[in-house]
Amino acid sequence: MTQAYEPLRLHVPEPSGRPGCKTDFSYLHLTDAGTVRKPQIDVEPADTADLARGLIRVLDDQGNAHGPWAENVPVEILRKGMRAMLKTRIYDNRMVVAQRQKKMSFYMQSLGEEAIGSAQALALNIDDMCFPTYRQQSILMARDVPLVGLICQLLSNERDPLKGRQLPIMYSVKDAGFFTISGNLATQFIQGVGWGMASAIKGDTKIASAWIGDGATAESDFHTALTFAHVYRAPVILNVVNNQWAISTFQAIAGGEATTFAGRGVGCGIASLRVDGNDFVAVYAASAWAAERARRGLGPTMIEWVTYRAGPHSTSDDPSKYRPADDWSHFPLGDPIARLKQHLIKIGQWSEEEHTAVSAELEAEVIAAQKEAEQYGTLAGGQIPSAATMFEDVYKEMPEHLKRQRQELGI
Repeated sequence: MTQAYEPLRLHVPEPSGRPGCKTDFSYLHLTDAGTVRKPQIDVEPADTADLARGLIRVLDDQGNAHGPWAENVPVEILRKGMRAMLKTRIYDNRMVVAQRQKKMSFYMQSLGEEAIGSAQALALNIDDMCFPTYRQQSILMARDVPLVGLICQLLSNERDPLKGRQLPIMYSVKDAGFFTISGNLATQFIQGVGWGMASAIKGDTKIASAWIGDGATAESDFHTALTFAHVYRAPVILNVVNNQWAISTFQAIAGGEATTFAGRGVGCGIASLRVDGNDFVAVYAASAWAAERARRGLGPTMIEWVTYRAGPHSTSDDPSKYRPADDWSHFPLGDPIARLKQHLIKIGQWSEEEHTAVSAELEAEVIAAQKEAEQYGTLAGGQIPSAATMFEDVYKEMPEHLKRQRQELGI
């Protein structure tokens, strides 16, 4: 007798919140602060499966630090981290305003994600190479990169170090271990793995750190990078920033519904962690652990940072069209700056007065840098790099046909 079946249907993931309703964040599967174990540095990748399902957290809702991941995080690192996060948020705010004033064409802020880049930057060495995507400007702030050059790049003016060849926010700062940002998503992962492999081939001690968003994990480059990192035990940290949204699609569309992104690393033979990305202390501790593992030749670590993109995807985006407008205020992992501030005050290493004073100091620093950068031109005011620069920095020796074209243009 033939079995009767219902017609087949595909499953299409839906976000747990849409405009006009409140998001149900229960899908995050949170764990209490201090309850997730910290394994030995030489743990086998297969034995990190529970760490890829749980959530490493240190700070509780009252700002207290708990558990093994809270150990050995220096107070000076916490204070530097607070300054870097504040500076990032102030910088972002002013650059968004500048874009609205038509001084630049485009901007992408990292509101709500400031802890991830700043904490990891402080856990790495300055000569380790970061392969970032477009929301890790906090790495640059933590490494004290001068702001004028960054803002000139945004303004595409005559002092733009990239000579107008990159979309605003796609910085390149070799001296600060900040590899050129690529607009083609997921390329950073294979580049980072390749750089780490090259470091090992040369017998160096430098490691790589590569960054990707939850949406870009659906790209084939992501899987290629995991294969090479696992096979050759590349000295690299593979960061997946799960901020719940790609441009306008929920993270479940990229495969985060029935499993975790960190779980993919375990399946590829890579030690993997899932971490509260809004907990600066947890981010620093997990990054330091992964960096030590890479530097000892024990191979890669993949880390899923659970966070929330609090603002629009970019200045071209209106998130109120696809998610509740007040989502961030309900996100259970809170604001990374507010959480670290609460912790520092609790341990007597910060105060409301110092917070106000440091914020004012950093605001003045950003304003001064912006004024200086704008002297070299803005998008609205011109003073762009010379057209002659299109012929430069491509060939070691300029071919004759390009020399002729340049002469024809009279430049």
